[in-house]
Amino acid sequence: MPPKRSPARRPTMKDIARRAGVSESAVSFALNGRPGVSEATRARVRRVAEQLGWRPSTAARALSGEGAATVGFVLARPADTLGVDSFFLQLVSGIQEVLAERHLGLLFQVVEDVADECAVYRRWWAEHRVDGVLVVDPRADDPRPDLLDELGLPAVVIGGAPDERHPELSTVWADDAGAMASVVDELTALGHHRIVHIAGLPGLAHTQRRIRTLRAEADRRGLTEVRSVTTDYSDAEGAAVTRRVLRAGPPPTALIYDNDVMAVAGVSAAAELGYSVPADVSVVSWEDSALCRMVKPWLSALSRDSAEFGRTAARELTALLDGGSARAVRVPVPHLTVRGSTAAVRPDQPSA
Repeated sequence: MPPKRSPARRPTMKDIARRAGVSESAVSFALNGRPGVSEATRARVRRVAEQLGWRPSTAARALSGEGAATVGFVLARPADTLGVDSFFLQLVSGIQEVLAERHLGLLFQVVEDVADECAVYRRWWAEHRVDGVLVVDPRADDPRPDLLDELGLPAVVIGGAPDERHPELSTVWADDAGAMASVVDELTALGHHRIVHIAGLPGLAHTQRRIRTLRAEADRRGLTEVRSVTTDYSDAEGAAVTRRVLRAGPPPTALIYDNDVMAVAGVSAAAELGYSVPADVSVVSWEDSALCRMVKPWLSALSRDSAEFGRTAARELTALLDGGSARAVRVPVPHLTVRGSTAAVRPDQPSA
């Protein structure tokens, strides 16, 4: 394994002072156009700063009242799936709340894939556009942590399990495995043995954790008719997969959806096929939102404070920008809120 590269650290005023042979205060005076140094010293300091590639950071400009610091947030997902995704809307709301308190801006961009996302990070860091980034949707084979280490770009990974290979990156994560286990506990207690998990994007680490946990829980209970089907998180695919699995025989008696949008679309698709919820099929949504209470029956859902998730991530990033150490912070496990969309298997409805 090749030796790990040292992060490409941005030069500081201390570096300039050391190279120019002056004090840090003299560097500050020279670069900020303040009196207190000779013109010869000012010229030497500026020449050294140019040689080192120094640029004033947005954070420093914010502290001096000359501008606002900026945090980056790139999302590599299909753009048409974002407008109704309650999790991301609440997550960004929480992030923005903390950033506003610190007078920090949020630079947001949607891209096609992770390769494009990495290119954005390189460009933003080279152009001094951001002081740090919030990273979402960790992948199973994810190139971003290595890149962030290489750049020395302060970052918080949202939703990823702690990774000892990247100790400079902070992580804010929830126990997806524990949440999935709680759903399976509830459904099997109601007699459901044929369960289909209509999952999100297949390459996401949390999708794979949920799939593995469902499989492990099924194996532990001796259930042979439990499976997962991946989608793009959209209502269209949620409905299409629901129709497909209900038309297959024997149909599942319970469906677990990885977000609220797919769950609502799935209820509608089931009704089109003549299935009643929960009499014929029980439904659980991974994310709770107002959408889950806009259908009949109201949907049982895994509830969590997504806005607080965002606030926690933003606080961890501002702590890094303030010179703090990277940390792994675990947020509370989403808890299952049982409503009208789940019920016991009927006596005339075979459960296996």
